Amino acid sequence: MAVAGGSMMSNPTAQAQQKGLIAAKKPVFVATWNFGKPANEASLRRYTEGGSLLDAIEEGIRLTEADKSNASVGAGGKPAANGKVQLDACIMNGPGSKAGSVGGIEDIMHPISVARAVMEKTPHVMLVGEGARAFAIDQGFAPANLLTPEEHDAWKTWKKENQSLEVGEDNHDTIALVGLDGEGNLAGGCSTSGLAYKLPGRVGDSPILGSGLYVDNEIGAAGATGVGENVMRFCGSFMVVEYMRQGLHPEDACAETIRRIARLDGRPIEELHINFIAVDKQGRFGAAGTGKGFPYAVTYPGYSQVLQSKALSQRAIGIEGGNAPIDQQP
Repeated sequence: MAVAGGSMMSNPTAQAQQKGLIAAKKPVFVATWNFGKPANEASLRRYTEGGSLLDAIEEGIRLTEADKSNASVGAGGKPAANGKVQLDACIMNGPGSKAGSVGGIEDIMHPISVARAVMEKTPHVMLVGEGARAFAIDQGFAPANLLTPEEHDAWKTWKKENQSLEVGEDNHDTIALVGLDGEGNLAGGCSTSGLAYKLPGRVGDSPILGSGLYVDNEIGAAGATGVGENVMRFCGSFMVVEYMRQGLHPEDACAETIRRIARLDGRPIEELHINFIAVDKQGRFGAAGTGKGFPYAVTYPGYSQVLQSKALSQRAIGIEGGNAPIDQQP
């Protein structure tokens, strides 16, 4: 079995395809996209400083949510059709299968932290819309304007010239982050601003347990990024975990989930625009996407790298951080 050591890989793309990839040390964090690398590194720092695995997951995702240059997560995210930024997030802890989630929350910078508060301070799992916002404010989260001037101008242009509500191939840049600690416990989180110019109130897969994220402390954890409607109809992340339960390597579990979704959906794989990441109880990790170019980040003590996932078609996946409607794609 190949083991990724503490030094940088000479060829991470080739290494990513080796089914034996396993973290040499723990904790190990696996996240979607290139921006998952700094998120993972923030998670590792928090854990090293004495935080719990759940603290680490939250910290990494908060970093991405605060990045206003990222048009698909948190502050700076593209708004709904009415010009309001609506955010979705969930968090899940393996021990006890504890979870919290928020959907369509407005004016709150860190929905991942609100999701954790739902998990820890209420008897519920999910709050949505104005109820989620009111709960957040009651918990001490300060309201904030999440729409940047750049995205406001882009929204005005869209309103004037386009107003398409079609789902595009660049509507996919969720941060999903999963981790395994030295005691064998798993946790994960997911956060997004969702589809650009969506119908107000639209909620995708990201805050839905079993779709955008799932954690089973006996088996592993998985997260999704992509067109949420093509994930949530099939409980995609839950399916990845169940394939790992059957003994598949995380990369194979991600790939087989995509193949199964394509069979059930009926469209060609390259038209689905979905990607998955996963880590199992042994510290093995992997990812797969419907097209070429989906990067995912892996970080553990002494190692942090962006890898290329297994591609199930030759079509390029699109622009990271884009979230543009389909008629704006090249």
